[in-house]
Amino acid sequence: MTGSPPHHPYDLTDQTVVVIGARSGIGLATARRVRACGGQVVMVGRDRERLDKAAAEVRPVRTATLDAGDEDRLQRFFQDLPGPVDHIISTAGSPSYAPLADMDLEETSRRFGERLALTLGVAKYGRPVVRDAGTLLFIGGTGGRHPGVGRSVTAALTAALPALTANLALELAPVRVNLIAAGFVDTTLSASLLGDKLEERREQLRATLPIRRVVGPEDVAALAVHIMVNEALTGATYDIDGGQQLLTS
Repeated sequence: MTGSPPHHPYDLTDQTVVVIGARSGIGLATARRVRACGGQVVMVGRDRERLDKAAAEVRPVRTATLDAGDEDRLQRFFQDLPGPVDHIISTAGSPSYAPLADMDLEETSRRFGERLALTLGVAKYGRPVVRDAGTLLFIGGTGGRHPGVGRSVTAALTAALPALTANLALELAPVRVNLIAAGFVDTTLSASLLGDKLEERREQLRATLPIRRVVGPEDVAALAVHIMVNEALTGATYDIDGGQQLLTS
């Protein structure tokens, strides 16, 4: 056989990916994965010290410190990029768990609105800098799909984000818009939420998940890169939970 070798399916050579929430967890794992696949990274985070530490490892073309929920700064960040990019992934945001009796309605309303506004802000201001057939990719969760005490707000967001993603995919075409819905992922965020119950949760998942191990941020990063390179994917939600939803409890 003659000719050039086949193109690697995950080759990101000459592509640039903006990673919002790149200082740790899924964002940092995605930045590492992009670099391993030959791509360039713009790393964005809120904490300059932690972002600089992550950047020293990943070697991005650029870093930026901002709160992605600050609309003015988010708009300026995208306007100030030196050129078009191929993909944007936003891992910003965290789940909210509280029973109704303990809920601060004003704070809950603010956090719910900010989560939706963040997604819309990245879409509105990021769209003009993404090439056609590039990707806007968001991270959500599966935790709110099963009703439970304290899950009301998370359940509402879990339902809202796939609908928002599908509508944005039509409105922003030919840029592609997709959502990753993750179950439990072993990150520093999970550790902060579970505290001293973290290892107990890990052991439970290792014993019960069909994959017999805990999902890590590298697993989510691998899925993110696949969605970036597969230009037939848009408007969809992709679950990654190790089979967690298949369990009865």
